Amino acid sequence: MLISELPTPSLLIDRSRLERNLRDMQNRANENHVHLRPHTKTHKSIAIAKMQRDFGAASLAVAKLGEAEVYAAAGFEDVRLAYALIGTDKYERILALKPTCNVSFCIDTAEAAQAASDFFSKNGTTCDVMIEADIGYGRCGVRYDAPSSAQFSRWADELPGLVVRGILTHAGHSYRGPQAAGETKEEALRRVSNQERDRMLEFAITLRDAGVSAAVDGTLEISVGSTPSLRYFTNRSLEGFSITEIRPGNYVFLDMMQVNLGVEPLQHCALTVYASVISKHKNTDDTERLFLDSGKKVLTSDGAFEAEGFGQILEDPKERIPMPHTVINALSEEHGWVRVQGKSSLNVMDTVQVVPNHACVVVNTQRHMFITEGNEVVDKIYVDAQSRVF
Repeated sequence: MLISELPTPSLLIDRSRLERNLRDMQNRANENHVHLRPHTKTHKSIAIAKMQRDFGAASLAVAKLGEAEVYAAAGFEDVRLAYALIGTDKYERILALKPTCNVSFCIDTAEAAQAASDFFSKNGTTCDVMIEADIGYGRCGVRYDAPSSAQFSRWADELPGLVVRGILTHAGHSYRGPQAAGETKEEALRRVSNQERDRMLEFAITLRDAGVSAAVDGTLEISVGSTPSLRYFTNRSLEGFSITEIRPGNYVFLDMMQVNLGVEPLQHCALTVYASVISKHKNTDDTERLFLDSGKKVLTSDGAFEAEGFGQILEDPKERIPMPHTVINALSEEHGWVRVQGKSSLNVMDTVQVVPNHACVVVNTQRHMFITEGNEVVDKIYVDAQSRVF
């Protein structure tokens, strides 16, 4: 089947670019002597998770328990929720998975730790947990440098029913770009990457000094990861500790966020939205406006660092060359509004490919994706964990 025979909108994955991205991140992990635990929230696909495993990934990370259940049913035996989990209903679901899959999750509050301890100890078992740390993003997690964080970790380590395996963070502030006058994009990525690494190593040392078992006996897992902060990641040792695990997600596809942050070039983006021009009109100022059959429900309304609009239309999809003077400047639910400076070469019934701003949320809108080689569709894969947000 040819791409031109597909309905629009559809999601296309360029196989060679996908494989290049998988190989590159696995090589980065190998060079730094860390386990690659890819975050599958980006693709939500069993087929791509198996590809990651074939390239050398040690295990998987997910955002929600519903995703973990999908991968456990597919035979994956080690899944980590990079997320603070609460609720007896969810603990019961973890209990149901334990015979075939080790599921670990994050804690960062006394309430959640106590509730999990009560449940698993009452059921005569234990569950692995990670202490989530905030190293500067300001989302969830205990502050890496607060004395109370080491005290909390020691207390959690002594709770029945829980086994503190390690510490985990997400450097989400890597998506903010340069923060100081004169700072380049590369310098910003290196700054956050080094910050993430060094602050987690410092936190590990405080846990050892506090007597947390895994930190004392040298088995503490130290998990970091975001695609931008791993672009220039280099591991190091500090008082016997080093990073043990990385959890990038977006790297499989990349998107305009990554391009504009300077993480990777547009030519490496593997995922595009295949869309049709459904309407074309001239404006009073001699510009033109086009409308695509892909609006908020496909492209989503996420912006991107330094981005104008909601995705990049490609003039040459094969070479990933952007279409000049053309911006997706607005979205309705089912319409992509395209502003063209001057006259457009596109006409009604033409098709385009769009690199989205944020691949992760785009994928969750679709039931399946198409693997392509050149102009041919070579496979159809399912978004198996679509909408598994519970």
